[in-house]
Amino acid sequence: MAMLSKRRWPEETELLRSYLEEFPFEEEYKWAKPCFSFNAKNVVLIQGFNEYIALMFFKGALLKDTKKLLFQPGSHQSVRQLRFKDSEEIAANRAAIKSYVAEAIKIEKAGLTVKLKERSEYVAPDELEKAFKTMPELKKAFYALTPGRQKAYLFHFAGAKQSATRAARIEKCAPRILEGLGIND
Repeated sequence: MAMLSKRRWPEETELLRSYLEEFPFEEEYKWAKPCFSFNAKNVVLIQGFNEYIALMFFKGALLKDTKKLLFQPGSHQSVRQLRFKDSEEIAANRAAIKSYVAEAIKIEKAGLTVKLKERSEYVAPDELEKAFKTMPELKKAFYALTPGRQKAYLFHFAGAKQSATRAARIEKCAPRILEGLGIND
């Protein structure tokens, strides 16, 4: 495939694709990455990063992970990754990869879904509460947003490890919140 030759991980991508070809997937490119679906549902995506290449499972939180190989990227609720540094590591984990993929297909066949947290389960970071006190109109605008938009902002704000970064994110997003826009609008 032409797109693969331009990737940072062409050999590793092809090796992972060869393992996935053994399963009843439909392959297409989504988000400029090879995405594998079953019954029109996304199951696994090949992702290349600077330090590693990953198989990202859309419903990875439901995988048993008995081998303790899955990583949770950031604070994503449902996504999990298998990460590899090179082709040798991929080849050494072939059986495990196939096991995780087979389980992911079983999850999709069963129609299971990841139960996501409700908006009410997310706690506003202290920095947002401080911003609400200094800008009451921000609080009013925030709570006027749909629950999904509120959740996306809280997820974004809470994803920062340092207080200063959380405060900067809130300051940067405040104009969008005041306009009634979500983080992805």
